[in-house]
Amino acid sequence: MVKAFLQPVMTAALAAALAGCLFQEQVESFDGPTMGSTYSVKYVRSKGVAPREALQAETEAILAELDRQLSTYRDDSDIARFNRLPGGECQPVAEDLRTLVAAGERLSRQTGGSLDLTLEPLLDLWGFGPRGRVENVPSASEIAEARRKVGHQHLHLDGERLCKDAPVQVDFNSIAAGYAVDRVAARLKDLGVSSYLVEITGELKAEGRKPGGEPWRIAIEAPRDDERVAQQVIALDGLAVSTSGDYRNYYERDGRRYSHTLDPVTGAPIEHRLAAVTVLHASALEADGLSTALMVMGPDKGLEYANREQLSALFVVRQGQEFTSMATAAFDRQFGGGERK
Repeated sequence: MVKAFLQPVMTAALAAALAGCLFQEQVESFDGPTMGSTYSVKYVRSKGVAPREALQAETEAILAELDRQLSTYRDDSDIARFNRLPGGECQPVAEDLRTLVAAGERLSRQTGGSLDLTLEPLLDLWGFGPRGRVENVPSASEIAEARRKVGHQHLHLDGERLCKDAPVQVDFNSIAAGYAVDRVAARLKDLGVSSYLVEITGELKAEGRKPGGEPWRIAIEAPRDDERVAQQVIALDGLAVSTSGDYRNYYERDGRRYSHTLDPVTGAPIEHRLAAVTVLHASALEADGLSTALMVMGPDKGLEYANREQLSALFVVRQGQEFTSMATAAFDRQFGGGERK
């Protein structure tokens, strides 16, 4: 009787053990186009994780929803309709859009106006917006005219409505991709993923470990416009990374370089020696917005602000034809042991 009872129990235990051996954690991935660029997701397939097809469908549904709400490159988006409204008007908007407006207002206030979501008239004027002229340096009077239509203080939320008291136009490019990374990462975790690396148009976040215990590693790119070179490789777990720089999106006129990064105070491209800045933060939205703001501030004010706020950031500064790196104390505490080129 004892032997007869033990046999099915042992058989069941052996079957369970074999099933566990047959299932091995492994890295899987999917990718695709989004926001005029691309996205990619790498994750560890483990027990309880939804199928890859479901993960990709959920990811692309989020990206399509955000594009419909936030894109300034499509006339039917929610923000495009809002941008066409005259001053003194309001429009009901979705929660994502309200979240981004509130985040933009907070970051603008915290950084002394170095981040501003209403720069689209100036971006267009300088040739970097969705309706910008190609590589044309505007006059002082044209800049002054465009600046009259710029200013985050002209926006406010009224319940579920976004309102403006001047004919401002909103552009979320400085924070939208980071927000998308946060949204996708949160949804993956809802679907059972505990280890992932999400990248959307260059903004990324990683959490967890790969099979074997190795961390996700990413390369901070050196500010080179002729080729892609890794400046430093760092391990991530629970952090997002955003890099802003003037080394790709720019043009030159009469020997002068015009960056796509505009200073909201002057209404013109930045002209300091800061070539790139990388910010690491638990929130991809915060990293995205802060990297833009620090890029506007420049190497001295930006480094001072980042250290004061205990941000983890790496600044790359031009020194003639060469580059030098300056890191905040928080960055050195986390990644100071990494190799820097």
